[in-house]
Amino acid sequence: MVRLTLIARLVDGLPLAEGLDTDKDVEVDSYKSQAKSLFKQFSHQQQQPPRLSVEITGGKYMFHYLIQQGVVFLTLTDKGYPKKLAFQYLKELCQEFCNLYGSQVDTVSRPYAFIKFDTFIQKTKKLYLDTRTQRNLAKLTDELGEVHSIMTRNIQEVLGQGEKLDSMSKMSSALASESKQYSHRAKDLHRQALLRKYVPLAVIALVIILVMWIRAKFYS
Repeated sequence: MVRLTLIARLVDGLPLAEGLDTDKDVEVDSYKSQAKSLFKQFSHQQQQPPRLSVEITGGKYMFHYLIQQGVVFLTLTDKGYPKKLAFQYLKELCQEFCNLYGSQVDTVSRPYAFIKFDTFIQKTKKLYLDTRTQRNLAKLTDELGEVHSIMTRNIQEVLGQGEKLDSMSKMSSALASESKQYSHRAKDLHRQALLRKYVPLAVIALVIILVMWIRAKFYS
């Protein structure tokens, strides 16, 4: 069954809405930090698969996410919950959310700006609780082959890629900083070389001009 639902902005991982569970599950609640880590990694990567299932090492749950219109829709389900239903659930949330708030996503700055969307999340979640209902069985048999096109990756692999990108980004920033420092040092050295080369000549020229002026002034 669906255990947790989070919606965030792709570009910076800002939480936009959440399925607020009335029954607090400490174990499931602990997965929120992993979900937020995923959002953070997504914001650092230029390209992400638009749909992905993410296995949690040693856990009994799985993350499924859908990216559309710059928004990440993510849910946590039991490992045995049908992948097809998980993505159908996310698709329904995506359609409604984008219809209501799509034009506002880029403008908000505070977390959970669309927390009222929880009402729709809870209503839709109830429809997907029982996988054996006629409605859900029909969804499972409809376009069954579509499920096989959805990749599954381990959470450590997903987060690990983000860490590599973070490292590369830091390395790139460090190289850029060193390059600027080298450029400044090179300009300083060039300026000092010019001073060493031309200042003595300028002094000699001034001395000659001064001597010529004194001769012209006092001995002509």
